[in-house]
Amino acid sequence: MKEKAVDPRVRDLTADVAEGKAARLIEEMIDTSLGFGRDRASIGELKLMNRALRELRHAASVFAKYNRVRKVAVFGSARTGEDQEEYKQAENFGKKIVEHGYMVITGGGDGIMGAAQKGAGAEKSFGLNIRLPFEQSANPTIHGDPKLINFNYFFTRKLNFTKETNAFALFPGGFGTHDEGFEILTLMQTGKMPIVPVVMLDRQNGHYWETWRRFVTNDLLHKGLISESDFNLFHVTYDVDEAVKQITDFYRNLHSYRWVREKMVIRIQRAITKEALESLNDRFANMLSVDKIEQVGPLSEESDDIHLQDLPRLVLTPHKREFGKFRLLLNAINESAVVGGLA
Repeated sequence: MKEKAVDPRVRDLTADVAEGKAARLIEEMIDTSLGFGRDRASIGELKLMNRALRELRHAASVFAKYNRVRKVAVFGSARTGEDQEEYKQAENFGKKIVEHGYMVITGGGDGIMGAAQKGAGAEKSFGLNIRLPFEQSANPTIHGDPKLINFNYFFTRKLNFTKETNAFALFPGGFGTHDEGFEILTLMQTGKMPIVPVVMLDRQNGHYWETWRRFVTNDLLHKGLISESDFNLFHVTYDVDEAVKQITDFYRNLHSYRWVREKMVIRIQRAITKEALESLNDRFANMLSVDKIEQVGPLSEESDDIHLQDLPRLVLTPHKREFGKFRLLLNAINESAVVGGLA
């Protein structure tokens, strides 16, 4: 497709700050902004777009220093008291997950959010606070920290949760917790975000997430509204150590993955053996739409991921449906690291 001509004035502006692909994308952003003027957008629309872009840009600048550190988002009620078992559990989770080299992201509020950040400590925490007329003020751990980011819009806040997070831990909470939880599951189920661990923690002998799972089973699965493979996208537990293990095991050999057109390119930390690769092809043949899983080096289309050039790749062309099955494939890749399947 022929590239759209760029106004020389825009190109001159962009040349001062970027080059190559980055420059072309910034040029498109400027042209889109000018388009609002050409469309005679209302002041209200302009305010919304302007503020949203400013929020996204500020958040990106805060996270940029920590791009290569894995992060776990913690959701749960802002109303949970310090004397409640769930609070102590969240604090313990925050403490233990940072011991494994992760950072913690919460909504920045009190309750479960404050507990997780208290356990993690300010140095290892981000707070994505939403401006509300009630309830939501920054907890003492993250208050005043430069990694506390204030959002006016839920959609810009949610976007940052999904794009910056490598795992999610959900504790009992209200509408907001379920909103975030269902959105994550929806995005993974539809292939709109990478598959990452989602753990749902409850106190010992609690029934919060079991009640939720029964609803999902009886009213969604049994009525044909979701697939059985969607249950691979989350894990319910009562044990903090098990929740931490679910997350750390997911990244035992997996580094990350991306899509290059129809190909799924899975970056792994160490190459797997020929036997392990054959086993993957046998077990997951029904996922593939073309050929088989191959172990290769970086693709030319990944040239922008320079820091990942040394990692081996597993490349496949899967059917883009039932993304819950993708979690089983990623699990199998990690299991090969345990059973001697590494080259």
